[in-house]
Amino acid sequence: MNLIPYPPPKRGGMILHVLLLTILVIVGGWGFLRLSQTSMGLIFMAYLAVALLTFIPVPILIYRLYSLSRANYHLGRDTLAIRWGLRVEDIPLSDIEWVRAAEDLTHPLRLPFLALQGAIIGLRRHADLGLVEFIASERKNMLLVATARRVFAISPADARGFVHAFARATELGSLSPSEARSIYPTFVVARAWDSGLARFLWLVAISLNIGLMAWVSIIIPATPEVALGLNAGRGIIETVPSVQLIVLPLASTALTVIGWVAGLSFYRWEKQRPLAFVVWVSGALSSLAFLVAVMFIISTPV
Repeated sequence: MNLIPYPPPKRGGMILHVLLLTILVIVGGWGFLRLSQTSMGLIFMAYLAVALLTFIPVPILIYRLYSLSRANYHLGRDTLAIRWGLRVEDIPLSDIEWVRAAEDLTHPLRLPFLALQGAIIGLRRHADLGLVEFIASERKNMLLVATARRVFAISPADARGFVHAFARATELGSLSPSEARSIYPTFVVARAWDSGLARFLWLVAISLNIGLMAWVSIIIPATPEVALGLNAGRGIIETVPSVQLIVLPLASTALTVIGWVAGLSFYRWEKQRPLAFVVWVSGALSSLAFLVAVMFIISTPV
């Protein structure tokens, strides 16, 4: 099957996502650093909020950046194939009713919630079209692909060439029938969950992180200070407020979430699945290492 690629515009979206990630990492790193140097109180809670609020969007932005880098639309005589991260949509050309520019609509098309340049992803209901699924990077030159099930909003960089190629393909007719296929990120998660080993590694990592957070929460009120190392110049043990231990479970959880997402990206393909298990095993081991680190810290006499 000869499929011609019509990639979406990527440069502007990738620059924006890299810029946002850089800002969040810098602000979050500053929050964690200040968190490790502050005693319990309102200031500590403020730094904790900064660290958490800047971390939460990071995995989402990383996934969106990865999805944009791999995004593409492939058009052939039999099918339109859409690839966007873990999202896969194969549409037989016989199922496509029409293709037109979004700017031709009588009622403007509203973008999905949290749409950014490079990641216009999500669902919206339109007064005339019904349910519209956005799988696009930019609003400019956005095209609508209508099927009986729903309308897809896409954004090939060469929108005019895409429309002409679609018209030509429908005139020539299909060479062989193709099957419709829809794969969502949640499907990849469900498929990985069916694997006993993947399920075991996920549960181990989750249990270790929950246990680490609970343990640190018990240690902090009961132990005013803990030792984090020796003073190199004077050879004495330096102590810090035990509240600073909260950084360890937060860092462990951050690494676990990033590793979980990275593993899912590998798990989609049969040949790369061993890499997914390597990443998940590493995540579980890193969580265990953080737990052991806390054990050594509190066992060191102050």
